[in-house]
Amino acid sequence: MANPTPTTHPRWVRAWHWTNALAIVIMVTSGWKIFDASPLFDWYFPNTITLGGWLGGALQWHFAAMWLLVINFSLYAIRSAVGGRLYRTLSKGLVSGLRADVPLLLKGRLEHTHPLHYNAIQKLAYLGVLALIVLVILSGLVLWKSVQFGTLRELLGGYEAARWIHFGAMTGIVAFVAIHLAMVALVPRSLLTMIGVSTTTRGQ
Repeated sequence: MANPTPTTHPRWVRAWHWTNALAIVIMVTSGWKIFDASPLFDWYFPNTITLGGWLGGALQWHFAAMWLLVINFSLYAIRSAVGGRLYRTLSKGLVSGLRADVPLLLKGRLEHTHPLHYNAIQKLAYLGVLALIVLVILSGLVLWKSVQFGTLRELLGGYEAARWIHFGAMTGIVAFVAIHLAMVALVPRSLLTMIGVSTTTRGQ
């Protein structure tokens, strides 16, 4: 007898997703407060959207969330690689899928018929945000312990370059989250599958 088609994401994926979301929210909002203490631009993030209250508090939140992100992401990467999920869900058929889906996207006809099966554009976006998380972790290590991670610092182009990379990767993650939330609003059943609620009884 064939296995039934799953209607929600596996529990470990859902746990990783929500833990990752929490870590990123804390890191981004505390990171904005840290940015304000030594800005790269001539503007500041409002206190109402930052976390920590002051530089010392923001750093404590940032470092705590950093370990949460690193451990959670590492467990996800190991589990996905060993179980083959990363290939099956995000890499398999990506190139051929892009050839078919990019024209549909440009015509506004790209569909997402099943919340557990990603089209090529979604696969590319998820792979991209995973790469950004790796980049934000690596550049963050340089900013945290520049001397200890001297080789990594040089590979990233120096301390100042690492600051720009860290800020750029963070900005990319925030942009992904904003688009992701907009897509969830348009396709609410994708949220149901991530909280463990089956969509099979909802006409999907």
